[in-house]
Amino acid sequence: MKPHRTASTVRLTATLAACLALAACTTTPAAPACVPGQQATVEGQVATVDTTPWTYDGSAVITLATPSGNVDVHLPARWNLCKAPPPQDVQALKAGDRVRATGTVSEPHTLVVCEHAGHGLHRAP
Repeated sequence: MKPHRTASTVRLTATLAACLALAACTTTPAAPACVPGQQATVEGQVATVDTTPWTYDGSAVITLATPSGNVDVHLPARWNLCKAPPPQDVQALKAGDRVRATGTVSEPHTLVVCEHAGHGLHRAP
């Protein structure tokens, strides 16, 4: 003998199936892959600012917290060798400031602001 299914049982089963299907979906948008050599623009909140490497001709590193993870933005010490204009007030940046950076991906989650005139680090609106 087959069990009798009521309309409410069928609806409950369908609702549970829909909930399970939705739970399997992610609500975070997929991040575009950052491929070394490509140009990229990222926007996020400043997590850390390290300008110490500038004292020995290295790159300052601004770490941005983005929806797809942290991105290290490198700002070379020798801006006279860059085509990009130097960023304004790097020393004034603090954790929580919203910024936008455009540069060349040197490795995954690392952006270098220097190579093109359109590169830069700016406060985001």
